[in-house]
Amino acid sequence: MELQHWLAKALRESHLTVECADNGADADALLHTQDYALVILDLTLPKMDGLEVLRRLRARGGARGKTPVLILTARGGLDERVQGLNQGADDYLAKPFELVELEARVKALLRRGMGNEALVYRCGELSFDTVTRMFSYYGSPLALTPREHAVLEALITRSGRAVAKEKLFGEVFALDDDANLDAIELYIHRVRKKLESGQPGAAAIATLRGIGYLLQPRDQT
Repeated sequence: MELQHWLAKALRESHLTVECADNGADADALLHTQDYALVILDLTLPKMDGLEVLRRLRARGGARGKTPVLILTARGGLDERVQGLNQGADDYLAKPFELVELEARVKALLRRGMGNEALVYRCGELSFDTVTRMFSYYGSPLALTPREHAVLEALITRSGRAVAKEKLFGEVFALDDDANLDAIELYIHRVRKKLESGQPGAAAIATLRGIGYLLQPRDQT
């Protein structure tokens, strides 16, 4: 668990949106209902072994069944590596490892998983490049803290659709963070300040009471 939260924190600081599962059963449930760009999967998990989680993911087929998977485990034997790759894993990293190597492999798998899909999300003059993980606003880099970045990424990748506060909270905060649901409002306020502009093409975050938050061009708010 300590490794999980350390990795989540490090990846969030690299401007990646991370969601954690504490056991194999929870991971399987999330992968059955949610779309992800990449899965980092430990083979040794309580309630359901990582290989079983992987087998079920691949058996589902469709877009979710093709999600790239990086196996992360202390199991270093050749047989176990081969078994994981044969089950459909895309890459394999044995513990202990260097964070820079993990990040390099994650970025490589993300680029591969993008294929020919659009790599840039836009909302007015705001854009998000999914390869560089950078936001631009009116052609210039937009400076954001890791949590501001996570909030804005969750919104722009669903631009035109409302995102519930609970969903944002899960993508911004780790399970052991000392924060409550209302903390999202603070980061929404900060991001709004950074998006303020009197120019055409400005992006704005609208609050939909009882539903969530919506990113859209200001002239539509």
